[in-house]
Amino acid sequence: MKITRPSPGAPCWVELATKDPAAARAFYHELFGWRAEAVPEEGAAGYTRLYLGEQLVAGLSGLTQPDQPTAWTIGFHTADTDITADEIADAGGRLIAGPTDALDWGRFAVAADPVGAVFSTWQPAAMQGVDVRDEPGSLGWVELATRDPRAAAEFYARVFGWSVNTGEMYTEFGLGGRDFGGMMDMSDQFPAEVPPYWMPYFAVADADLGAERAALLGATVTLPPTDVPDGPRLAVLRDPQGALFGIHVVEPGGDE
Repeated sequence: MKITRPSPGAPCWVELATKDPAAARAFYHELFGWRAEAVPEEGAAGYTRLYLGEQLVAGLSGLTQPDQPTAWTIGFHTADTDITADEIADAGGRLIAGPTDALDWGRFAVAADPVGAVFSTWQPAAMQGVDVRDEPGSLGWVELATRDPRAAAEFYARVFGWSVNTGEMYTEFGLGGRDFGGMMDMSDQFPAEVPPYWMPYFAVADADLGAERAALLGATVTLPPTDVPDGPRLAVLRDPQGALFGIHVVEPGGDE
């Protein structure tokens, strides 16, 4: 889906912080065909934009803090990062990096929800966010893994105005009648030491071929290709540097 304008509260950006940017660029180029373009501006600190053809799909950087993990971070659109940062704190979240200008691209903050999952906010200026969603090679679904689904649902509904549709097995988040992400309960599925997290799914035409290709490139398949009831075929992978992400099937030009 082409992104014509930012939608308040919706996922609008995805960014990888990695211990080996060069290896990560090579891996995602081979997997998704992404083209890396280093940002030349002074102050960009080696930041790289990732493109699918001419469409911006993601960002990539090295690690900036000694204890920072290699991981993908999902950014959610806001009209005012400073106001949203206050709302995050009021709702029980924690600011990791307070509102900051990113050159002339926009203004962001990095935060953790009350259960500990890390995400970011993005207030666009010169850069709106990703140029395309839900098409092969671009960001698709986003998923929260948490140990307290009720607290997490209340937090995101309050901060971003998301709808919360809780089913027997899974909870979906939405805006304007369209679901864009979901939430799963970690309680019985994950070791206690694994912290809550957000994970991006990237759209693909074939999850089986995508998982096979990723494994050949050095990724670990943590969930083999699986058919989700009333949902797409998907797989969960860990890239060679350790970042967790998923892939899920979409038809070109359409939703999953």
